[in-house]
Amino acid sequence: MPPPARLAMGRLEWSLLLALSVLWGGSFFFAEIALHDLPPLTVLLGRVGIAAFVLVAGAYATGQRMPRDWRPWRRFVIMGILNNVIPFSLILWAQTQIEGSLAAILNATTPMFVVALAHVATVDEKLTAAKLAGVVLGFAGVAIMFGYDTLAGFSPRDTAQLCVLGAAFSSALAGLYGRRFSAMPPLVTAAGQLCAATILILPIALAIERPWLLPVPGAAATGAVAGIAILSTAGAYILYFRILALAGASNLLLVTFLIPVTAIILGALFLGEQLSAAQVAGMLAIAAGLAAIDGRLLKFLLRNRFP
Repeated sequence: MPPPARLAMGRLEWSLLLALSVLWGGSFFFAEIALHDLPPLTVLLGRVGIAAFVLVAGAYATGQRMPRDWRPWRRFVIMGILNNVIPFSLILWAQTQIEGSLAAILNATTPMFVVALAHVATVDEKLTAAKLAGVVLGFAGVAIMFGYDTLAGFSPRDTAQLCVLGAAFSSALAGLYGRRFSAMPPLVTAAGQLCAATILILPIALAIERPWLLPVPGAAATGAVAGIAILSTAGAYILYFRILALAGASNLLLVTFLIPVTAIILGALFLGEQLSAAQVAGMLAIAAGLAAIDGRLLKFLLRNRFP
């Protein structure tokens, strides 16, 4: 049976949630370092390829097996495109133009796309007033971050920000499509989509970037690729499904609030990144939108309102 929609959050669950936010927030940090020496598609190939190897090995080590029928692999291909190839490549290219912390904030709009798409594509997840308010707030935050200057013409930074929004939209589509894997072991699903993504991106990266002709990357970039693959992808997937089983999907949504915070802290401490006033204002609007979609803060305030 699927886990309950909302389970209790104890110390273990909160600890795992914080760890997941560090791993996923750290992906923007690792990418920033790796992109100093390597082009985006090469970083992507390293990310999905190494993570696929780790997860397949983990699946077999725990007695699970990858499917031999072609039908699941057809779905893995679609999931790999929506959840890995498109969003990862867009974000990695975007991070050649904008800071990782800004990319993390914009990527936090993923739940808003999920809510909007679910209203159209499902019969049981329609928009409520609170969810609609959350979507409006979130995209108002995005508009604030772009600013009025965007009306005069798009700069490379504006294009990069749009790419991150495109990545969030693709991830939202993946979230809806991922319902088809509910009967499959989560580790097999994660390994399968990453294997498919690796096969898809390999010829593209080889043809466009010719990584064998690139200078040998430094230790920092090499370590960053290993970190984004092993920690922020393979390790994060394992942790994700563990939290899902313990705390449920609704509580897992809380990680969306924490990922930009982790990315901002890492970027400020180690890369000297700073947010502008407009970016901070936009982040607060997006956070308010996420809170409205989640609904718990509003319910708490209503329960504890003063007479």
